[in-house]
Amino acid sequence: MSQNRPLNHPHTPSKWVERFAGQIPTTSQVLDVACGAGRHTRLFLAKGHTVTAVDRDLTGISDIRNDQLLRVEADLESGEAWPLPTENFGGVIVTNYLHRPILKNLVSSLESGGMLIYETFSEGNEKYGRPTNPDFLLKPGELLRLTRDTLRIIAYEDVTLNYPKKAQIQRIAAFREPIR
Repeated sequence: MSQNRPLNHPHTPSKWVERFAGQIPTTSQVLDVACGAGRHTRLFLAKGHTVTAVDRDLTGISDIRNDQLLRVEADLESGEAWPLPTENFGGVIVTNYLHRPILKNLVSSLESGGMLIYETFSEGNEKYGRPTNPDFLLKPGELLRLTRDTLRIIAYEDVTLNYPKKAQIQRIAAFREPIR
């Protein structure tokens, strides 16, 4: 990553995702959900991972030329079946996106020992800007409650960020316990 690139550049990875990215073995496939401009797709490709990037519009990653990238164009909010029912991933990455009906699919898509890295907006964010719709804002402790019975949580935060813009967010990094 260029030192001259501003932190809010569309290709600058989340600091939270960067913090835990090294916990996912390079041999593992990564799922980037609602990939947008591909900031995390690019991060994990640069680290040598095979990446499956999912979004309803993949034009944000149309410039990426890499044999390790699988593009899946799917509207995850359409009510149709989960587009990757038989796939398992060593890492599932989600940022700035919430669609509650797929949360169980995300967790079940983790292979044994796989890691979920999730960061999105929570209630209170409406004071600072979009999103303001409660359907797109986590309730207090919601991300923690959704994962604590199925994953080993290694980090969780429910915080107000001041930079790059003020926002109320929740974020989690958690492993699916290996099968013994």
